[in-house]
Amino acid sequence: MEPLERYRPIVDNFEAFLGACERPLGNAVRVNTIKASADRATAVLEEEGVDFEQASWNPRVLRLETDSPGSTWTSFHGVTHGQEEVSAVPPVVLDPQPGERVWDCCAAPGGKATQIAALMGDEGTVVANDNNLGRISALRFNAERLGATSLAVTNDDARNYSMKRFPFDAFDRTLVDAPCSCEGTIRKNPDALDTWSEGHLHSVAGIQKGILRRAIQTTREGGTVVYSTCTFAPEENEAVVQHAIENEPCRVVDFDLEMAYAAGVTAWRDDEFDPSLERAARIYPHQNDTGGFFVAKLEVTG
Repeated sequence: MEPLERYRPIVDNFEAFLGACERPLGNAVRVNTIKASADRATAVLEEEGVDFEQASWNPRVLRLETDSPGSTWTSFHGVTHGQEEVSAVPPVVLDPQPGERVWDCCAAPGGKATQIAALMGDEGTVVANDNNLGRISALRFNAERLGATSLAVTNDDARNYSMKRFPFDAFDRTLVDAPCSCEGTIRKNPDALDTWSEGHLHSVAGIQKGILRRAIQTTREGGTVVYSTCTFAPEENEAVVQHAIENEPCRVVDFDLEMAYAAGVTAWRDDEFDPSLERAARIYPHQNDTGGFFVAKLEVTG
């Protein structure tokens, strides 16, 4: 936990934060509304004798009282999908609509991409891309299991993504759930900090900046880009968004989220960020008994 000490100045109730990071994370699933409503899914779980609790901020996210969420009837038939609770936040903030064109830049293994398809009623186009060919099979498997017929899979480096393969010239919305140092996954991955270094933070931040800039470039004027990570580091969060608003036509905008979170920071060490970064959300493990996440919503202005 030593690397987390650097966040003491920006985390309220830091001891509660550390205590939460040391506790194992429970199991959660997302109801796949392509196949069933939340009411139908919970009724089946009750019939199975699986105890659950619906998340207060989203009734389609369930905390299961079982060590094997993937062995339930609902999971086998694609009615539920194992997904960390806080991982379901970015697609909700993206708010995709039926019939739109949406790009998920870093989609494998497909939890958020299939969630986007479900939020759209499986109507429209969800381009699910990942640069890791080895993870594409998991992405395709989950799309098929969950019945996401609106989802198309591509394998490319998001930083240099070409629009030539599509009959349209821009996406309506784009999700950048960027590869990161994964500090926020410490509750489910106790070894997440074993290879941590500040050098690694800066290295991965360079990749994140490239992906976010390309996402803005391929999204239409007036469209939405959501940037998210499962880490606490401002170098990978606010600093990346700051780089985007300085170099691309976009602005940080407000969004509603019915769960506890802290505002984005506007200063870190020797760096100062645009005041609009306060509109971002820092979700800490002790606030909702979840993992950690960062989410910022951008509007493309040109």
